[in-house]
Amino acid sequence: MTQTIPRHIAVIDIGKTNAKVVLIDSAGGQQVAARSTPNVVRRDGPYPHMDVDMLWAFILDSLKTLGAAHGIDGISITTHGACGALLAGDALALPILDYEFDGPERLADDYALVRPDFSESLSPRLPAGLNLGAQFFWQARTFPEDFARVTALLTYAQYWAWRLTGMQASEVTSLGCHTDLWAPAGGAFSSLVDRMGWRGRFPPVRPAASVLGPLLPEIAAATGLAAATPVTCGIHDSNASLLPHLGRQEPPFTIISTGTWTILMTVGGDTGALDQSRDSLANVDAHGRPVPTARFMGGREFDALAPEIAEPSPADIAHVIAHDIQALPSFMPGVGPFGGQAGRWTHDPAGLTPGQRNAAASFYLALMARACLDLCGLGRSITIEGPLARNTLFGATLARLTGVPVLASGDATGTSLGASLLFGGALREAGGRNAFAPLEAPGLDAYVESWRQKVQS
Repeated sequence: MTQTIPRHIAVIDIGKTNAKVVLIDSAGGQQVAARSTPNVVRRDGPYPHMDVDMLWAFILDSLKTLGAAHGIDGISITTHGACGALLAGDALALPILDYEFDGPERLADDYALVRPDFSESLSPRLPAGLNLGAQFFWQARTFPEDFARVTALLTYAQYWAWRLTGMQASEVTSLGCHTDLWAPAGGAFSSLVDRMGWRGRFPPVRPAASVLGPLLPEIAAATGLAAATPVTCGIHDSNASLLPHLGRQEPPFTIISTGTWTILMTVGGDTGALDQSRDSLANVDAHGRPVPTARFMGGREFDALAPEIAEPSPADIAHVIAHDIQALPSFMPGVGPFGGQAGRWTHDPAGLTPGQRNAAASFYLALMARACLDLCGLGRSITIEGPLARNTLFGATLARLTGVPVLASGDATGTSLGASLLFGGALREAGGRNAFAPLEAPGLDAYVESWRQKVQS
């Protein structure tokens, strides 16, 4: 029996910088409406943590508002990774830790003794709390009495699914995003989970696309939505961006998911070139398959490099190339293919116009993305999802650097659209996927070679 796909799907899309509730019309794969709020980390309590009370109020209010205006027939969830909830019954045993907090580093030596080898987890040791296993380890050792009360370990998307439905589940895309908790090749929990005695605290693994249940009665009452409104298990945001392309493109192909992070995933690529010292790893797609991945914090770095948005003119681009004005990695220590290097400008950025800074920052992102492709593999084509799909200079430069078609997704919220597909269906072939013409600019080849020499020296 074919299941009817809900018409209006509300996607709860929680990124590291902003949280959104986006309403998608599944019939046309179009965004109908959206609400957004900054995702601000709280600094009170035992450590920096996610403001789940604020987010929950925002989610309920958004569901109520969007439901009243348009109707909501289903709810899907996507969130950033490296985040998990420790439940003690129906409450949090401890606040949900912010992965940028460096507390887990204080137990790095102890954690190194129990974490799986890269060959098992395909998950490199990352700084701060970017390995979810390191977060749980630090919380268990630092707050042993609170951790002893934990009845369930939930990854972030599944935490919100539980709050909506009362049903608990684990899910592979959230477990497989550099957590140390999953063994991609075996499709099972890693040795860390058994070593720490945590297996019994993880709920059963459910597919991202499974419907966990309808809304809890009190949530239906608070939002005005039908009590039978179905809620999916949920998916890691990078994999939500990947989902529309699975089965539609011939592998290998590369998807670049952009936002706070710039994450390059090559479906059908080889994991053999992954380098744990250069922030490359295997994500796990919605079907449980390893996907070679490399990444850097591109959105965060671009905001620092070019705080004032200005479309670079041809004169700005020519000036930056002619004067070899470059940003060199890495402006976010410890992450990306050059995480061990300290970011710097070759020229004082204070003397640059906003257009020139944007040009140099766009070149920087394209060169970083090209370096990532040496690790995760270069597909026959590249599709850019999210905000960077609107950056013409980035796309044109990447097309020149790779020699393969580089396409802009027709929608800037690839994660939200992808997450809506957990209910089934497929996006229509986009007339909106525009190909970038490779950048033709005098001196560009010398500029690229100069950047690479500086980075490798």
